Amino acid sequence: MAQPQLPWTNRGLTLPVKFGTPGVTVRAAAPDDPRLGHLIGRDVSADRWPLVALIGFPCDEGVRRNNARDGAAGAPDAIREALYRLTPDDDPAFVGLLGRTIDFGNLALATDLLGSQNRLGLIVSACIEHNTIPVMLGGGHETAFGHFLGYVHAGRDVAALNWDAHPDVRPLIDGHGHSGSQFRQALLHESKRCVQYTVAGLQPHSASAAHLAFVRDHGGRTVWRHELSREAIDRLYGAKSGRASAMMASFDTDAVDQAYAPGVSAPSTGGLSTDLWLHAAFRAGASPHVLSVDISEMNPRFDRDGQTARLIAVTVWNVLRGVVARTSAAGMD
Repeated sequence: MAQPQLPWTNRGLTLPVKFGTPGVTVRAAAPDDPRLGHLIGRDVSADRWPLVALIGFPCDEGVRRNNARDGAAGAPDAIREALYRLTPDDDPAFVGLLGRTIDFGNLALATDLLGSQNRLGLIVSACIEHNTIPVMLGGGHETAFGHFLGYVHAGRDVAALNWDAHPDVRPLIDGHGHSGSQFRQALLHESKRCVQYTVAGLQPHSASAAHLAFVRDHGGRTVWRHELSREAIDRLYGAKSGRASAMMASFDTDAVDQAYAPGVSAPSTGGLSTDLWLHAAFRAGASPHVLSVDISEMNPRFDRDGQTARLIAVTVWNVLRGVVARTSAAGMD
């Protein structure tokens, strides 16, 4: 018997870009065992923006340009399949948050990468305007430049925190951006909206001296994998530029050790443990400074028994759990 597809609609909201319907199914609900796929989007009125919006960015053109393994374009749906099977925790506030969460579906891409990134920026900007936290499911890590463009469109300064084995400040290729250039593009953008860049989880065998120097020469901060602990992660979310009250958090799955995340564009030996990675995700959701999150580079073509998709699903789950902690601390209903 075919499983029912979830009804993806925009709930009557006026969105600045078009979205397509993902090909994702959800099992029938058991009365005593609700899953995220049954709860997301419930009780959200047509004239009210959600507290959290899930946004698929099914693009890996930048990965191909960067000579990595393509296939990340299929990640948003693979992540959803795993995400919607998860259960909420036993805090009623978590279920309440899911009722204020909408999955907008997969962004309808433009014919070129920069055009697609600009479309992503438009919806991120609209989310910021309406106090909605967008959680973007990439796609290649070129997702992060579209993410940044949301702050450009919104006229907001932003501090960028990137969880990554690589600095991702490579030069453009033939004048075009790619999955390794996005934070160079942000730092050099004519808007000057990226006022601080921190990359954490770096591996010495994956970061060239020239790229590290570029980050530091532009006032950025580099944090090695061996320097990270739960306490160090907490401090990174507490530090922000004096010019920016907003922070964008970007998660490149290749920061995680390939034993836990084999299905990525560029596998990482000696990367982050899942404990530290998931703590960083929770802290992103919990931090009042973080207005937006992207999670990129999961590649279902190279996944092993859905292992990486499940890890990213639990990553999203932890971001959501962090948002519950944030709203509870702020006294929001």
